[in-house]
Amino acid sequence: MLAKPAKALPVGDYLYEPKWDGFRCVVFRDGDEVELGSRNGKPLTRYFPDIVEAVRREFPSRCVVDGEVVLAGPDGLDFDLLSQRIHPAASRVATLARDTPASFVAFDLLAVEGEDLRESPFAARRERLEAVLGGARPPVHLTPITAELDTARAWFDRFEGAGLDGVVAKGRELRYLPDQRAMIKVKHERTGDFVVGGFRWYSADRSVVGSLMLGLYEEGRLQHVGVIGSFPTERRRQLVEELAPYRDPVDHPWAEWAGFMVADGGKAPGVGSRWNAGKDLSFELLDPRLVVEAAFEHLQGRRLRHTARFRRWRPDRDSASCTYDQLEVAVPALLSDVFDA
Repeated sequence: MLAKPAKALPVGDYLYEPKWDGFRCVVFRDGDEVELGSRNGKPLTRYFPDIVEAVRREFPSRCVVDGEVVLAGPDGLDFDLLSQRIHPAASRVATLARDTPASFVAFDLLAVEGEDLRESPFAARRERLEAVLGGARPPVHLTPITAELDTARAWFDRFEGAGLDGVVAKGRELRYLPDQRAMIKVKHERTGDFVVGGFRWYSADRSVVGSLMLGLYEEGRLQHVGVIGSFPTERRRQLVEELAPYRDPVDHPWAEWAGFMVADGGKAPGVGSRWNAGKDLSFELLDPRLVVEAAFEHLQGRRLRHTARFRRWRPDRDSASCTYDQLEVAVPALLSDVFDA
């Protein structure tokens, strides 16, 4: 079951939960047999032996549980470290499971001991979930929940990134509806000013701009932090003209990186796409005087967790003043509470 975005928390007969940022995962257990299924139906089981072991220890002997696989560190949820667990080598997976163990946050119970609960109201499923996993030990956790709108709003105000970047609302009477956007999610949208250090051509039409590459200064060095990559067709054409005065800079802090990417066909070791090995990641440099204001959801480590969204150009902004300081966020207290153990 999926969630549709909204600009504000809904008022009514709802239960509210934090929005986690990890791998959505449905756990199937039948005795010693455990399967972890991703949102798109692909198996996750081989990548998370630590979660499989925890399921055998903490879950009922026969059950189906919906939740999120996350990796919590001292600075919050770390999606980059979590992504490294998707590795083809079993030895590497075993090492990562030992050195950077994952956690499972449970938020719905779909079946237990042969009883299908999908037609039951969500409030009843939550009660059953608390009954079977309320005493679970780490790395299994039960997501916090509240019926109080003021509490949910307070959570939302306190979720300053680090993986807890919003709130999900579920109707008390809501049945479990696979593949339907029946839940409601409200996420933070923050804005910041970024240096536009380069751009990529659009893969479907190499005559228009595909994405803008964003940077922030840290100790005098321009660090690549993410991209803006969603534009209407006509806007992609306009960007070609708008970027023209900044193309072919004489000197650029990313020059060596860009040259390597182009020479290697966009497949440089260590900087390729984890999810699409054949994706062309080559780019063209832009004079790093260009500044853009962009909306983003949260900062994960030193990079934007999701693709940013264009808001406006900032010709009044000195690019050297675009630093990480404007984006620094605190780890939500609730994250520390849940993972305190």
